[in-house]
Formats: sequence, structure tokens, C-alpha cells
Amino acid sequence: EREREGKVSRVQHNLLMDRQGGKAFGILKAQQDDRLEAINKDYLENPEYNANPHLEDMLRAFKEKYMEFDLNNQGDIGTMGLKKMLENLGAAKTHLELKRMIREVTGDMSDTISYQDFVKMMLKKRSAIAKIIMIYEDKAKEPRKPIGFPTKKSFSDLP
Repeated sequence: EREREGKVSRVQHNLLMDRQGGKAFGILKAQQDDRLEAINKDYLENPEYNANPHLEDMLRAFKEKYMEFDLNNQGDIGTMGLKKMLENLGAAKTHLELKRMIREVTGDMSDTISYQDFVKMMLKKRSAIAKIIMIYEDKAKEPRKPIGFPTKKSFSDLP
């Protein structure tokens, strides 16, 4: 039951936290990848979501990001993982704001964000976290201002 929820046993957790055990760590990360991929498969088969032609690419990106910010490698993103994620997006938040965001995503059911909650949140794009991520992505798409001297203009360029 715990494996299906994305949880790892105490022995697996100890192996994950021992960064020197490279082979064991790699095996456990591969197991986590398999669990998340099984969840992605459920979304791909779900008629509520599978109408989106880009769903497979989106789920792949969500899985990579989720694994990056699952700091304790136990299958959940806690306040520190969320803090790191938002700081990387340039949207630092206070501890209380992070807790509020997690409550919003989980429906006040948990102190951590499971992968299922994360995917649901990202696909529905209604939550505070998803809005911040979308704002960041829009900023990333903005054309960069040229650096250096401005180009020479003529009178015909004036409005």
C-alpha cells in the first residue's frame, strides 16, 4: 500500500539519504520513476485529461520537476521542496504562505504535496502555485531586451 502511494520504507529511506550508496540510490530513484510513470499512465488513460494533445510531454516535464524538488526522496514535496521550487522561479514565499499553498493543493488533507496532487494542480491551473509557475513561464517567453548601444534610427522610424 505504501509503495502505491509513492512512499518508501525506512530501509529504502536510509539508502536514499546515504548518497555514498550510488547503486542503491540509483535503484530507488528508478523505482520512484516507475511509480510516477504509472501515475502518468493513469492520467493518459483518463478521459478527463487525455483530450490534450500535449499531455504526454506535460506529464514527462511534471515528473522531472517533481523528482527534482522531492528533497527527501519519499514521494512528497514538503515546505522546503516547495520553497526551493518557488525560489528557482523567482517567487520566494514565507513559511506561512507555503503552508497555505500546500493546504490549497491538498484540500487541507496533508502537509506535503503528493505527485497526484501535483499533477492535478498543474493540469487544472487554478492554484496559487500553478499561477506562479505560469507567470514565470510567460516571463521566460518575453523577448530579451538588446544589450549595448541602440540601433541607429531615421526619421521614417518615428511614429
